[in-house]
Amino acid sequence: MNIGKYDIPVYEFNTVVVGTGAAGYNAADRLHQNGQSNIAIVTEGVNCGISRNTGSDKQTYYKLTLSGGEPDSVGEMAKTLFDGQCVDGDHALCEAALSAQNFLRLVDLGVPFPRNAYGEYIGYKTDHDPRRRATSVGPYTSKLMTEKLQHAVEQKNIPVFDNMQVVKFLVHENRVLGLLCWALDKQEFVAFSCKNVICATGAPAGMYRNSVFPLGVWGATGAAFEAGVKGKNLTEWQFGLASVAPRWNVSGTYMQVLPKFISTDEKGNDARELQLDLGMVFLKGYQWPFDVRKLDGSSAIDIIVHEETCQGRRVFLDFRENPGNQPVDFAALPSEAREYLEKAGACFGTPLQRLLHMNAPAVSFYQDKGVDLATEPLEIALCAQHNNGGMAIDHWWQTNIEGFFAAGEAAASHGVYRPGGSALNAGQTGSARAAMYIAAKRQGSPQSDFAQLAQTQIAQAVAIAENASGENNVNALWQAAATTMSDCGGAIRKPAQMQESLAQVQQQLANFNVTGDVSAVFRYRDVLICQLMYLGAMLDYMAQGGTSRGSALYVDEHGSGTSGDVVQEANYADGQCSYSWRPVRPIPQDDDFFENVWRSFRETGNIE
Repeated sequence: MNIGKYDIPVYEFNTVVVGTGAAGYNAADRLHQNGQSNIAIVTEGVNCGISRNTGSDKQTYYKLTLSGGEPDSVGEMAKTLFDGQCVDGDHALCEAALSAQNFLRLVDLGVPFPRNAYGEYIGYKTDHDPRRRATSVGPYTSKLMTEKLQHAVEQKNIPVFDNMQVVKFLVHENRVLGLLCWALDKQEFVAFSCKNVICATGAPAGMYRNSVFPLGVWGATGAAFEAGVKGKNLTEWQFGLASVAPRWNVSGTYMQVLPKFISTDEKGNDARELQLDLGMVFLKGYQWPFDVRKLDGSSAIDIIVHEETCQGRRVFLDFRENPGNQPVDFAALPSEAREYLEKAGACFGTPLQRLLHMNAPAVSFYQDKGVDLATEPLEIALCAQHNNGGMAIDHWWQTNIEGFFAAGEAAASHGVYRPGGSALNAGQTGSARAAMYIAAKRQGSPQSDFAQLAQTQIAQAVAIAENASGENNVNALWQAAATTMSDCGGAIRKPAQMQESLAQVQQQLANFNVTGDVSAVFRYRDVLICQLMYLGAMLDYMAQGGTSRGSALYVDEHGSGTSGDVVQEANYADGQCSYSWRPVRPIPQDDDFFENVWRSFRETGNIE
């Protein structure tokens, strides 16, 4: 296609998977396994992605209990997920039902999940988990998963288009046409005509300044919203304390060794220690996510850190000296902290000495990233870590747009609370479900008149690229917008400031005059669309009587609360957002009589 000054090559596939994280690679591998070979993967960077470059929640894999004598069942696990509030029951059931299959397939691919001498895959309890369903291979569990899935895809010679930034999903009459990318290496447009898209691009990671999402991960949620994909549960995020450089959660032993908290001005001067309760600091290691139910406990620390940064100050963890520059009185600590440190043999020395004793790899990690905890403090902030909402999906992970599927963190299968590690299983489940449905129901070629139907939409993107030339203002605009979002629409939500920020975002989108690097301009526009949708969702939630819950504290709230049995959905059209509410879908109670299920499985594969 020739539009403006660009000659745009067009590639044709049945299905294009966007993203090379654990969900994206699994989608491609499962498609091929199910007999769908006319597929390709599109990615901004093969070695980027949330699964490959993060820890914390990504080090835990949540699945059905596969060891010991403790009873468990698919139904019970589904209920645990469903009880997280604002969760659709069909998603909970699918994630529970496929969890063992997903897990054991990863084992077969070479992920070394621990098992005992008798072959039981042992587990431990994670947050919001009544059973010992969690397992791990250490801080790089999701990274290892991604690498093993990548190897499986490479063995099948599935084409991968690297350095491709999605700038527009192309849709006609509520049906997918394909997608338009900006080739980062060649600085040109590339189009893909396809019958199906599986969007596994992660969360809209560029919205917040204070973010633990790895640099180079931006998502494409705004492009999906612009194409007409509905949002769901956009108000629900997970936030927690994390280091700023490198971006990494400071949970677990980083807090249990009782570091000193220091606040400075923007230039690192005027240092003063924050006076914090050491029992709460210790609990912060266990209770890492910010939780409004713990405002009188460990989450008070999150509030203090956040307010310091909102005032233009910086906060650091100092492992070189004890709080108050005095030896810790371990006997005076709350029993939980004292007994833990006594059992660990760590009732001595400085925080760094305790950290080296209890978890030396935690020190080595920062050394490998160029930060020596023995000689310098570690800057932290209250950061966005995971979006529990995202794109609205059905029980095959298909959105309201025919042929457009979402998997991984891009998909909204979670609610307010979720067990730690459930995100990895959700990504494997969603990508597997989408692949099963496409292979059974959506084979064939894409639209033959792609060029004609997509021309106007592509021309809109070309115009943005052609208008991007000029003095660079995109970086400053993006930084300002992300800072405002963190200050007023992050873990602590301030309605007056959110309303003001929303008006600014609307104005910028309506009069989009952004110049600089073309890829940054497109990313910033994606960020603005997301901020518009998410800020609007938060304000609509308050207007419906919503109050603080989960990882969000609403300031000046006057409502009586909303039920966890309803979900909010969001629409974007022509620069305007609208919101609606519906009851959650209950956990399905299907006929489980064997002969009936077997017969329908033989006839349809039970894919409908």
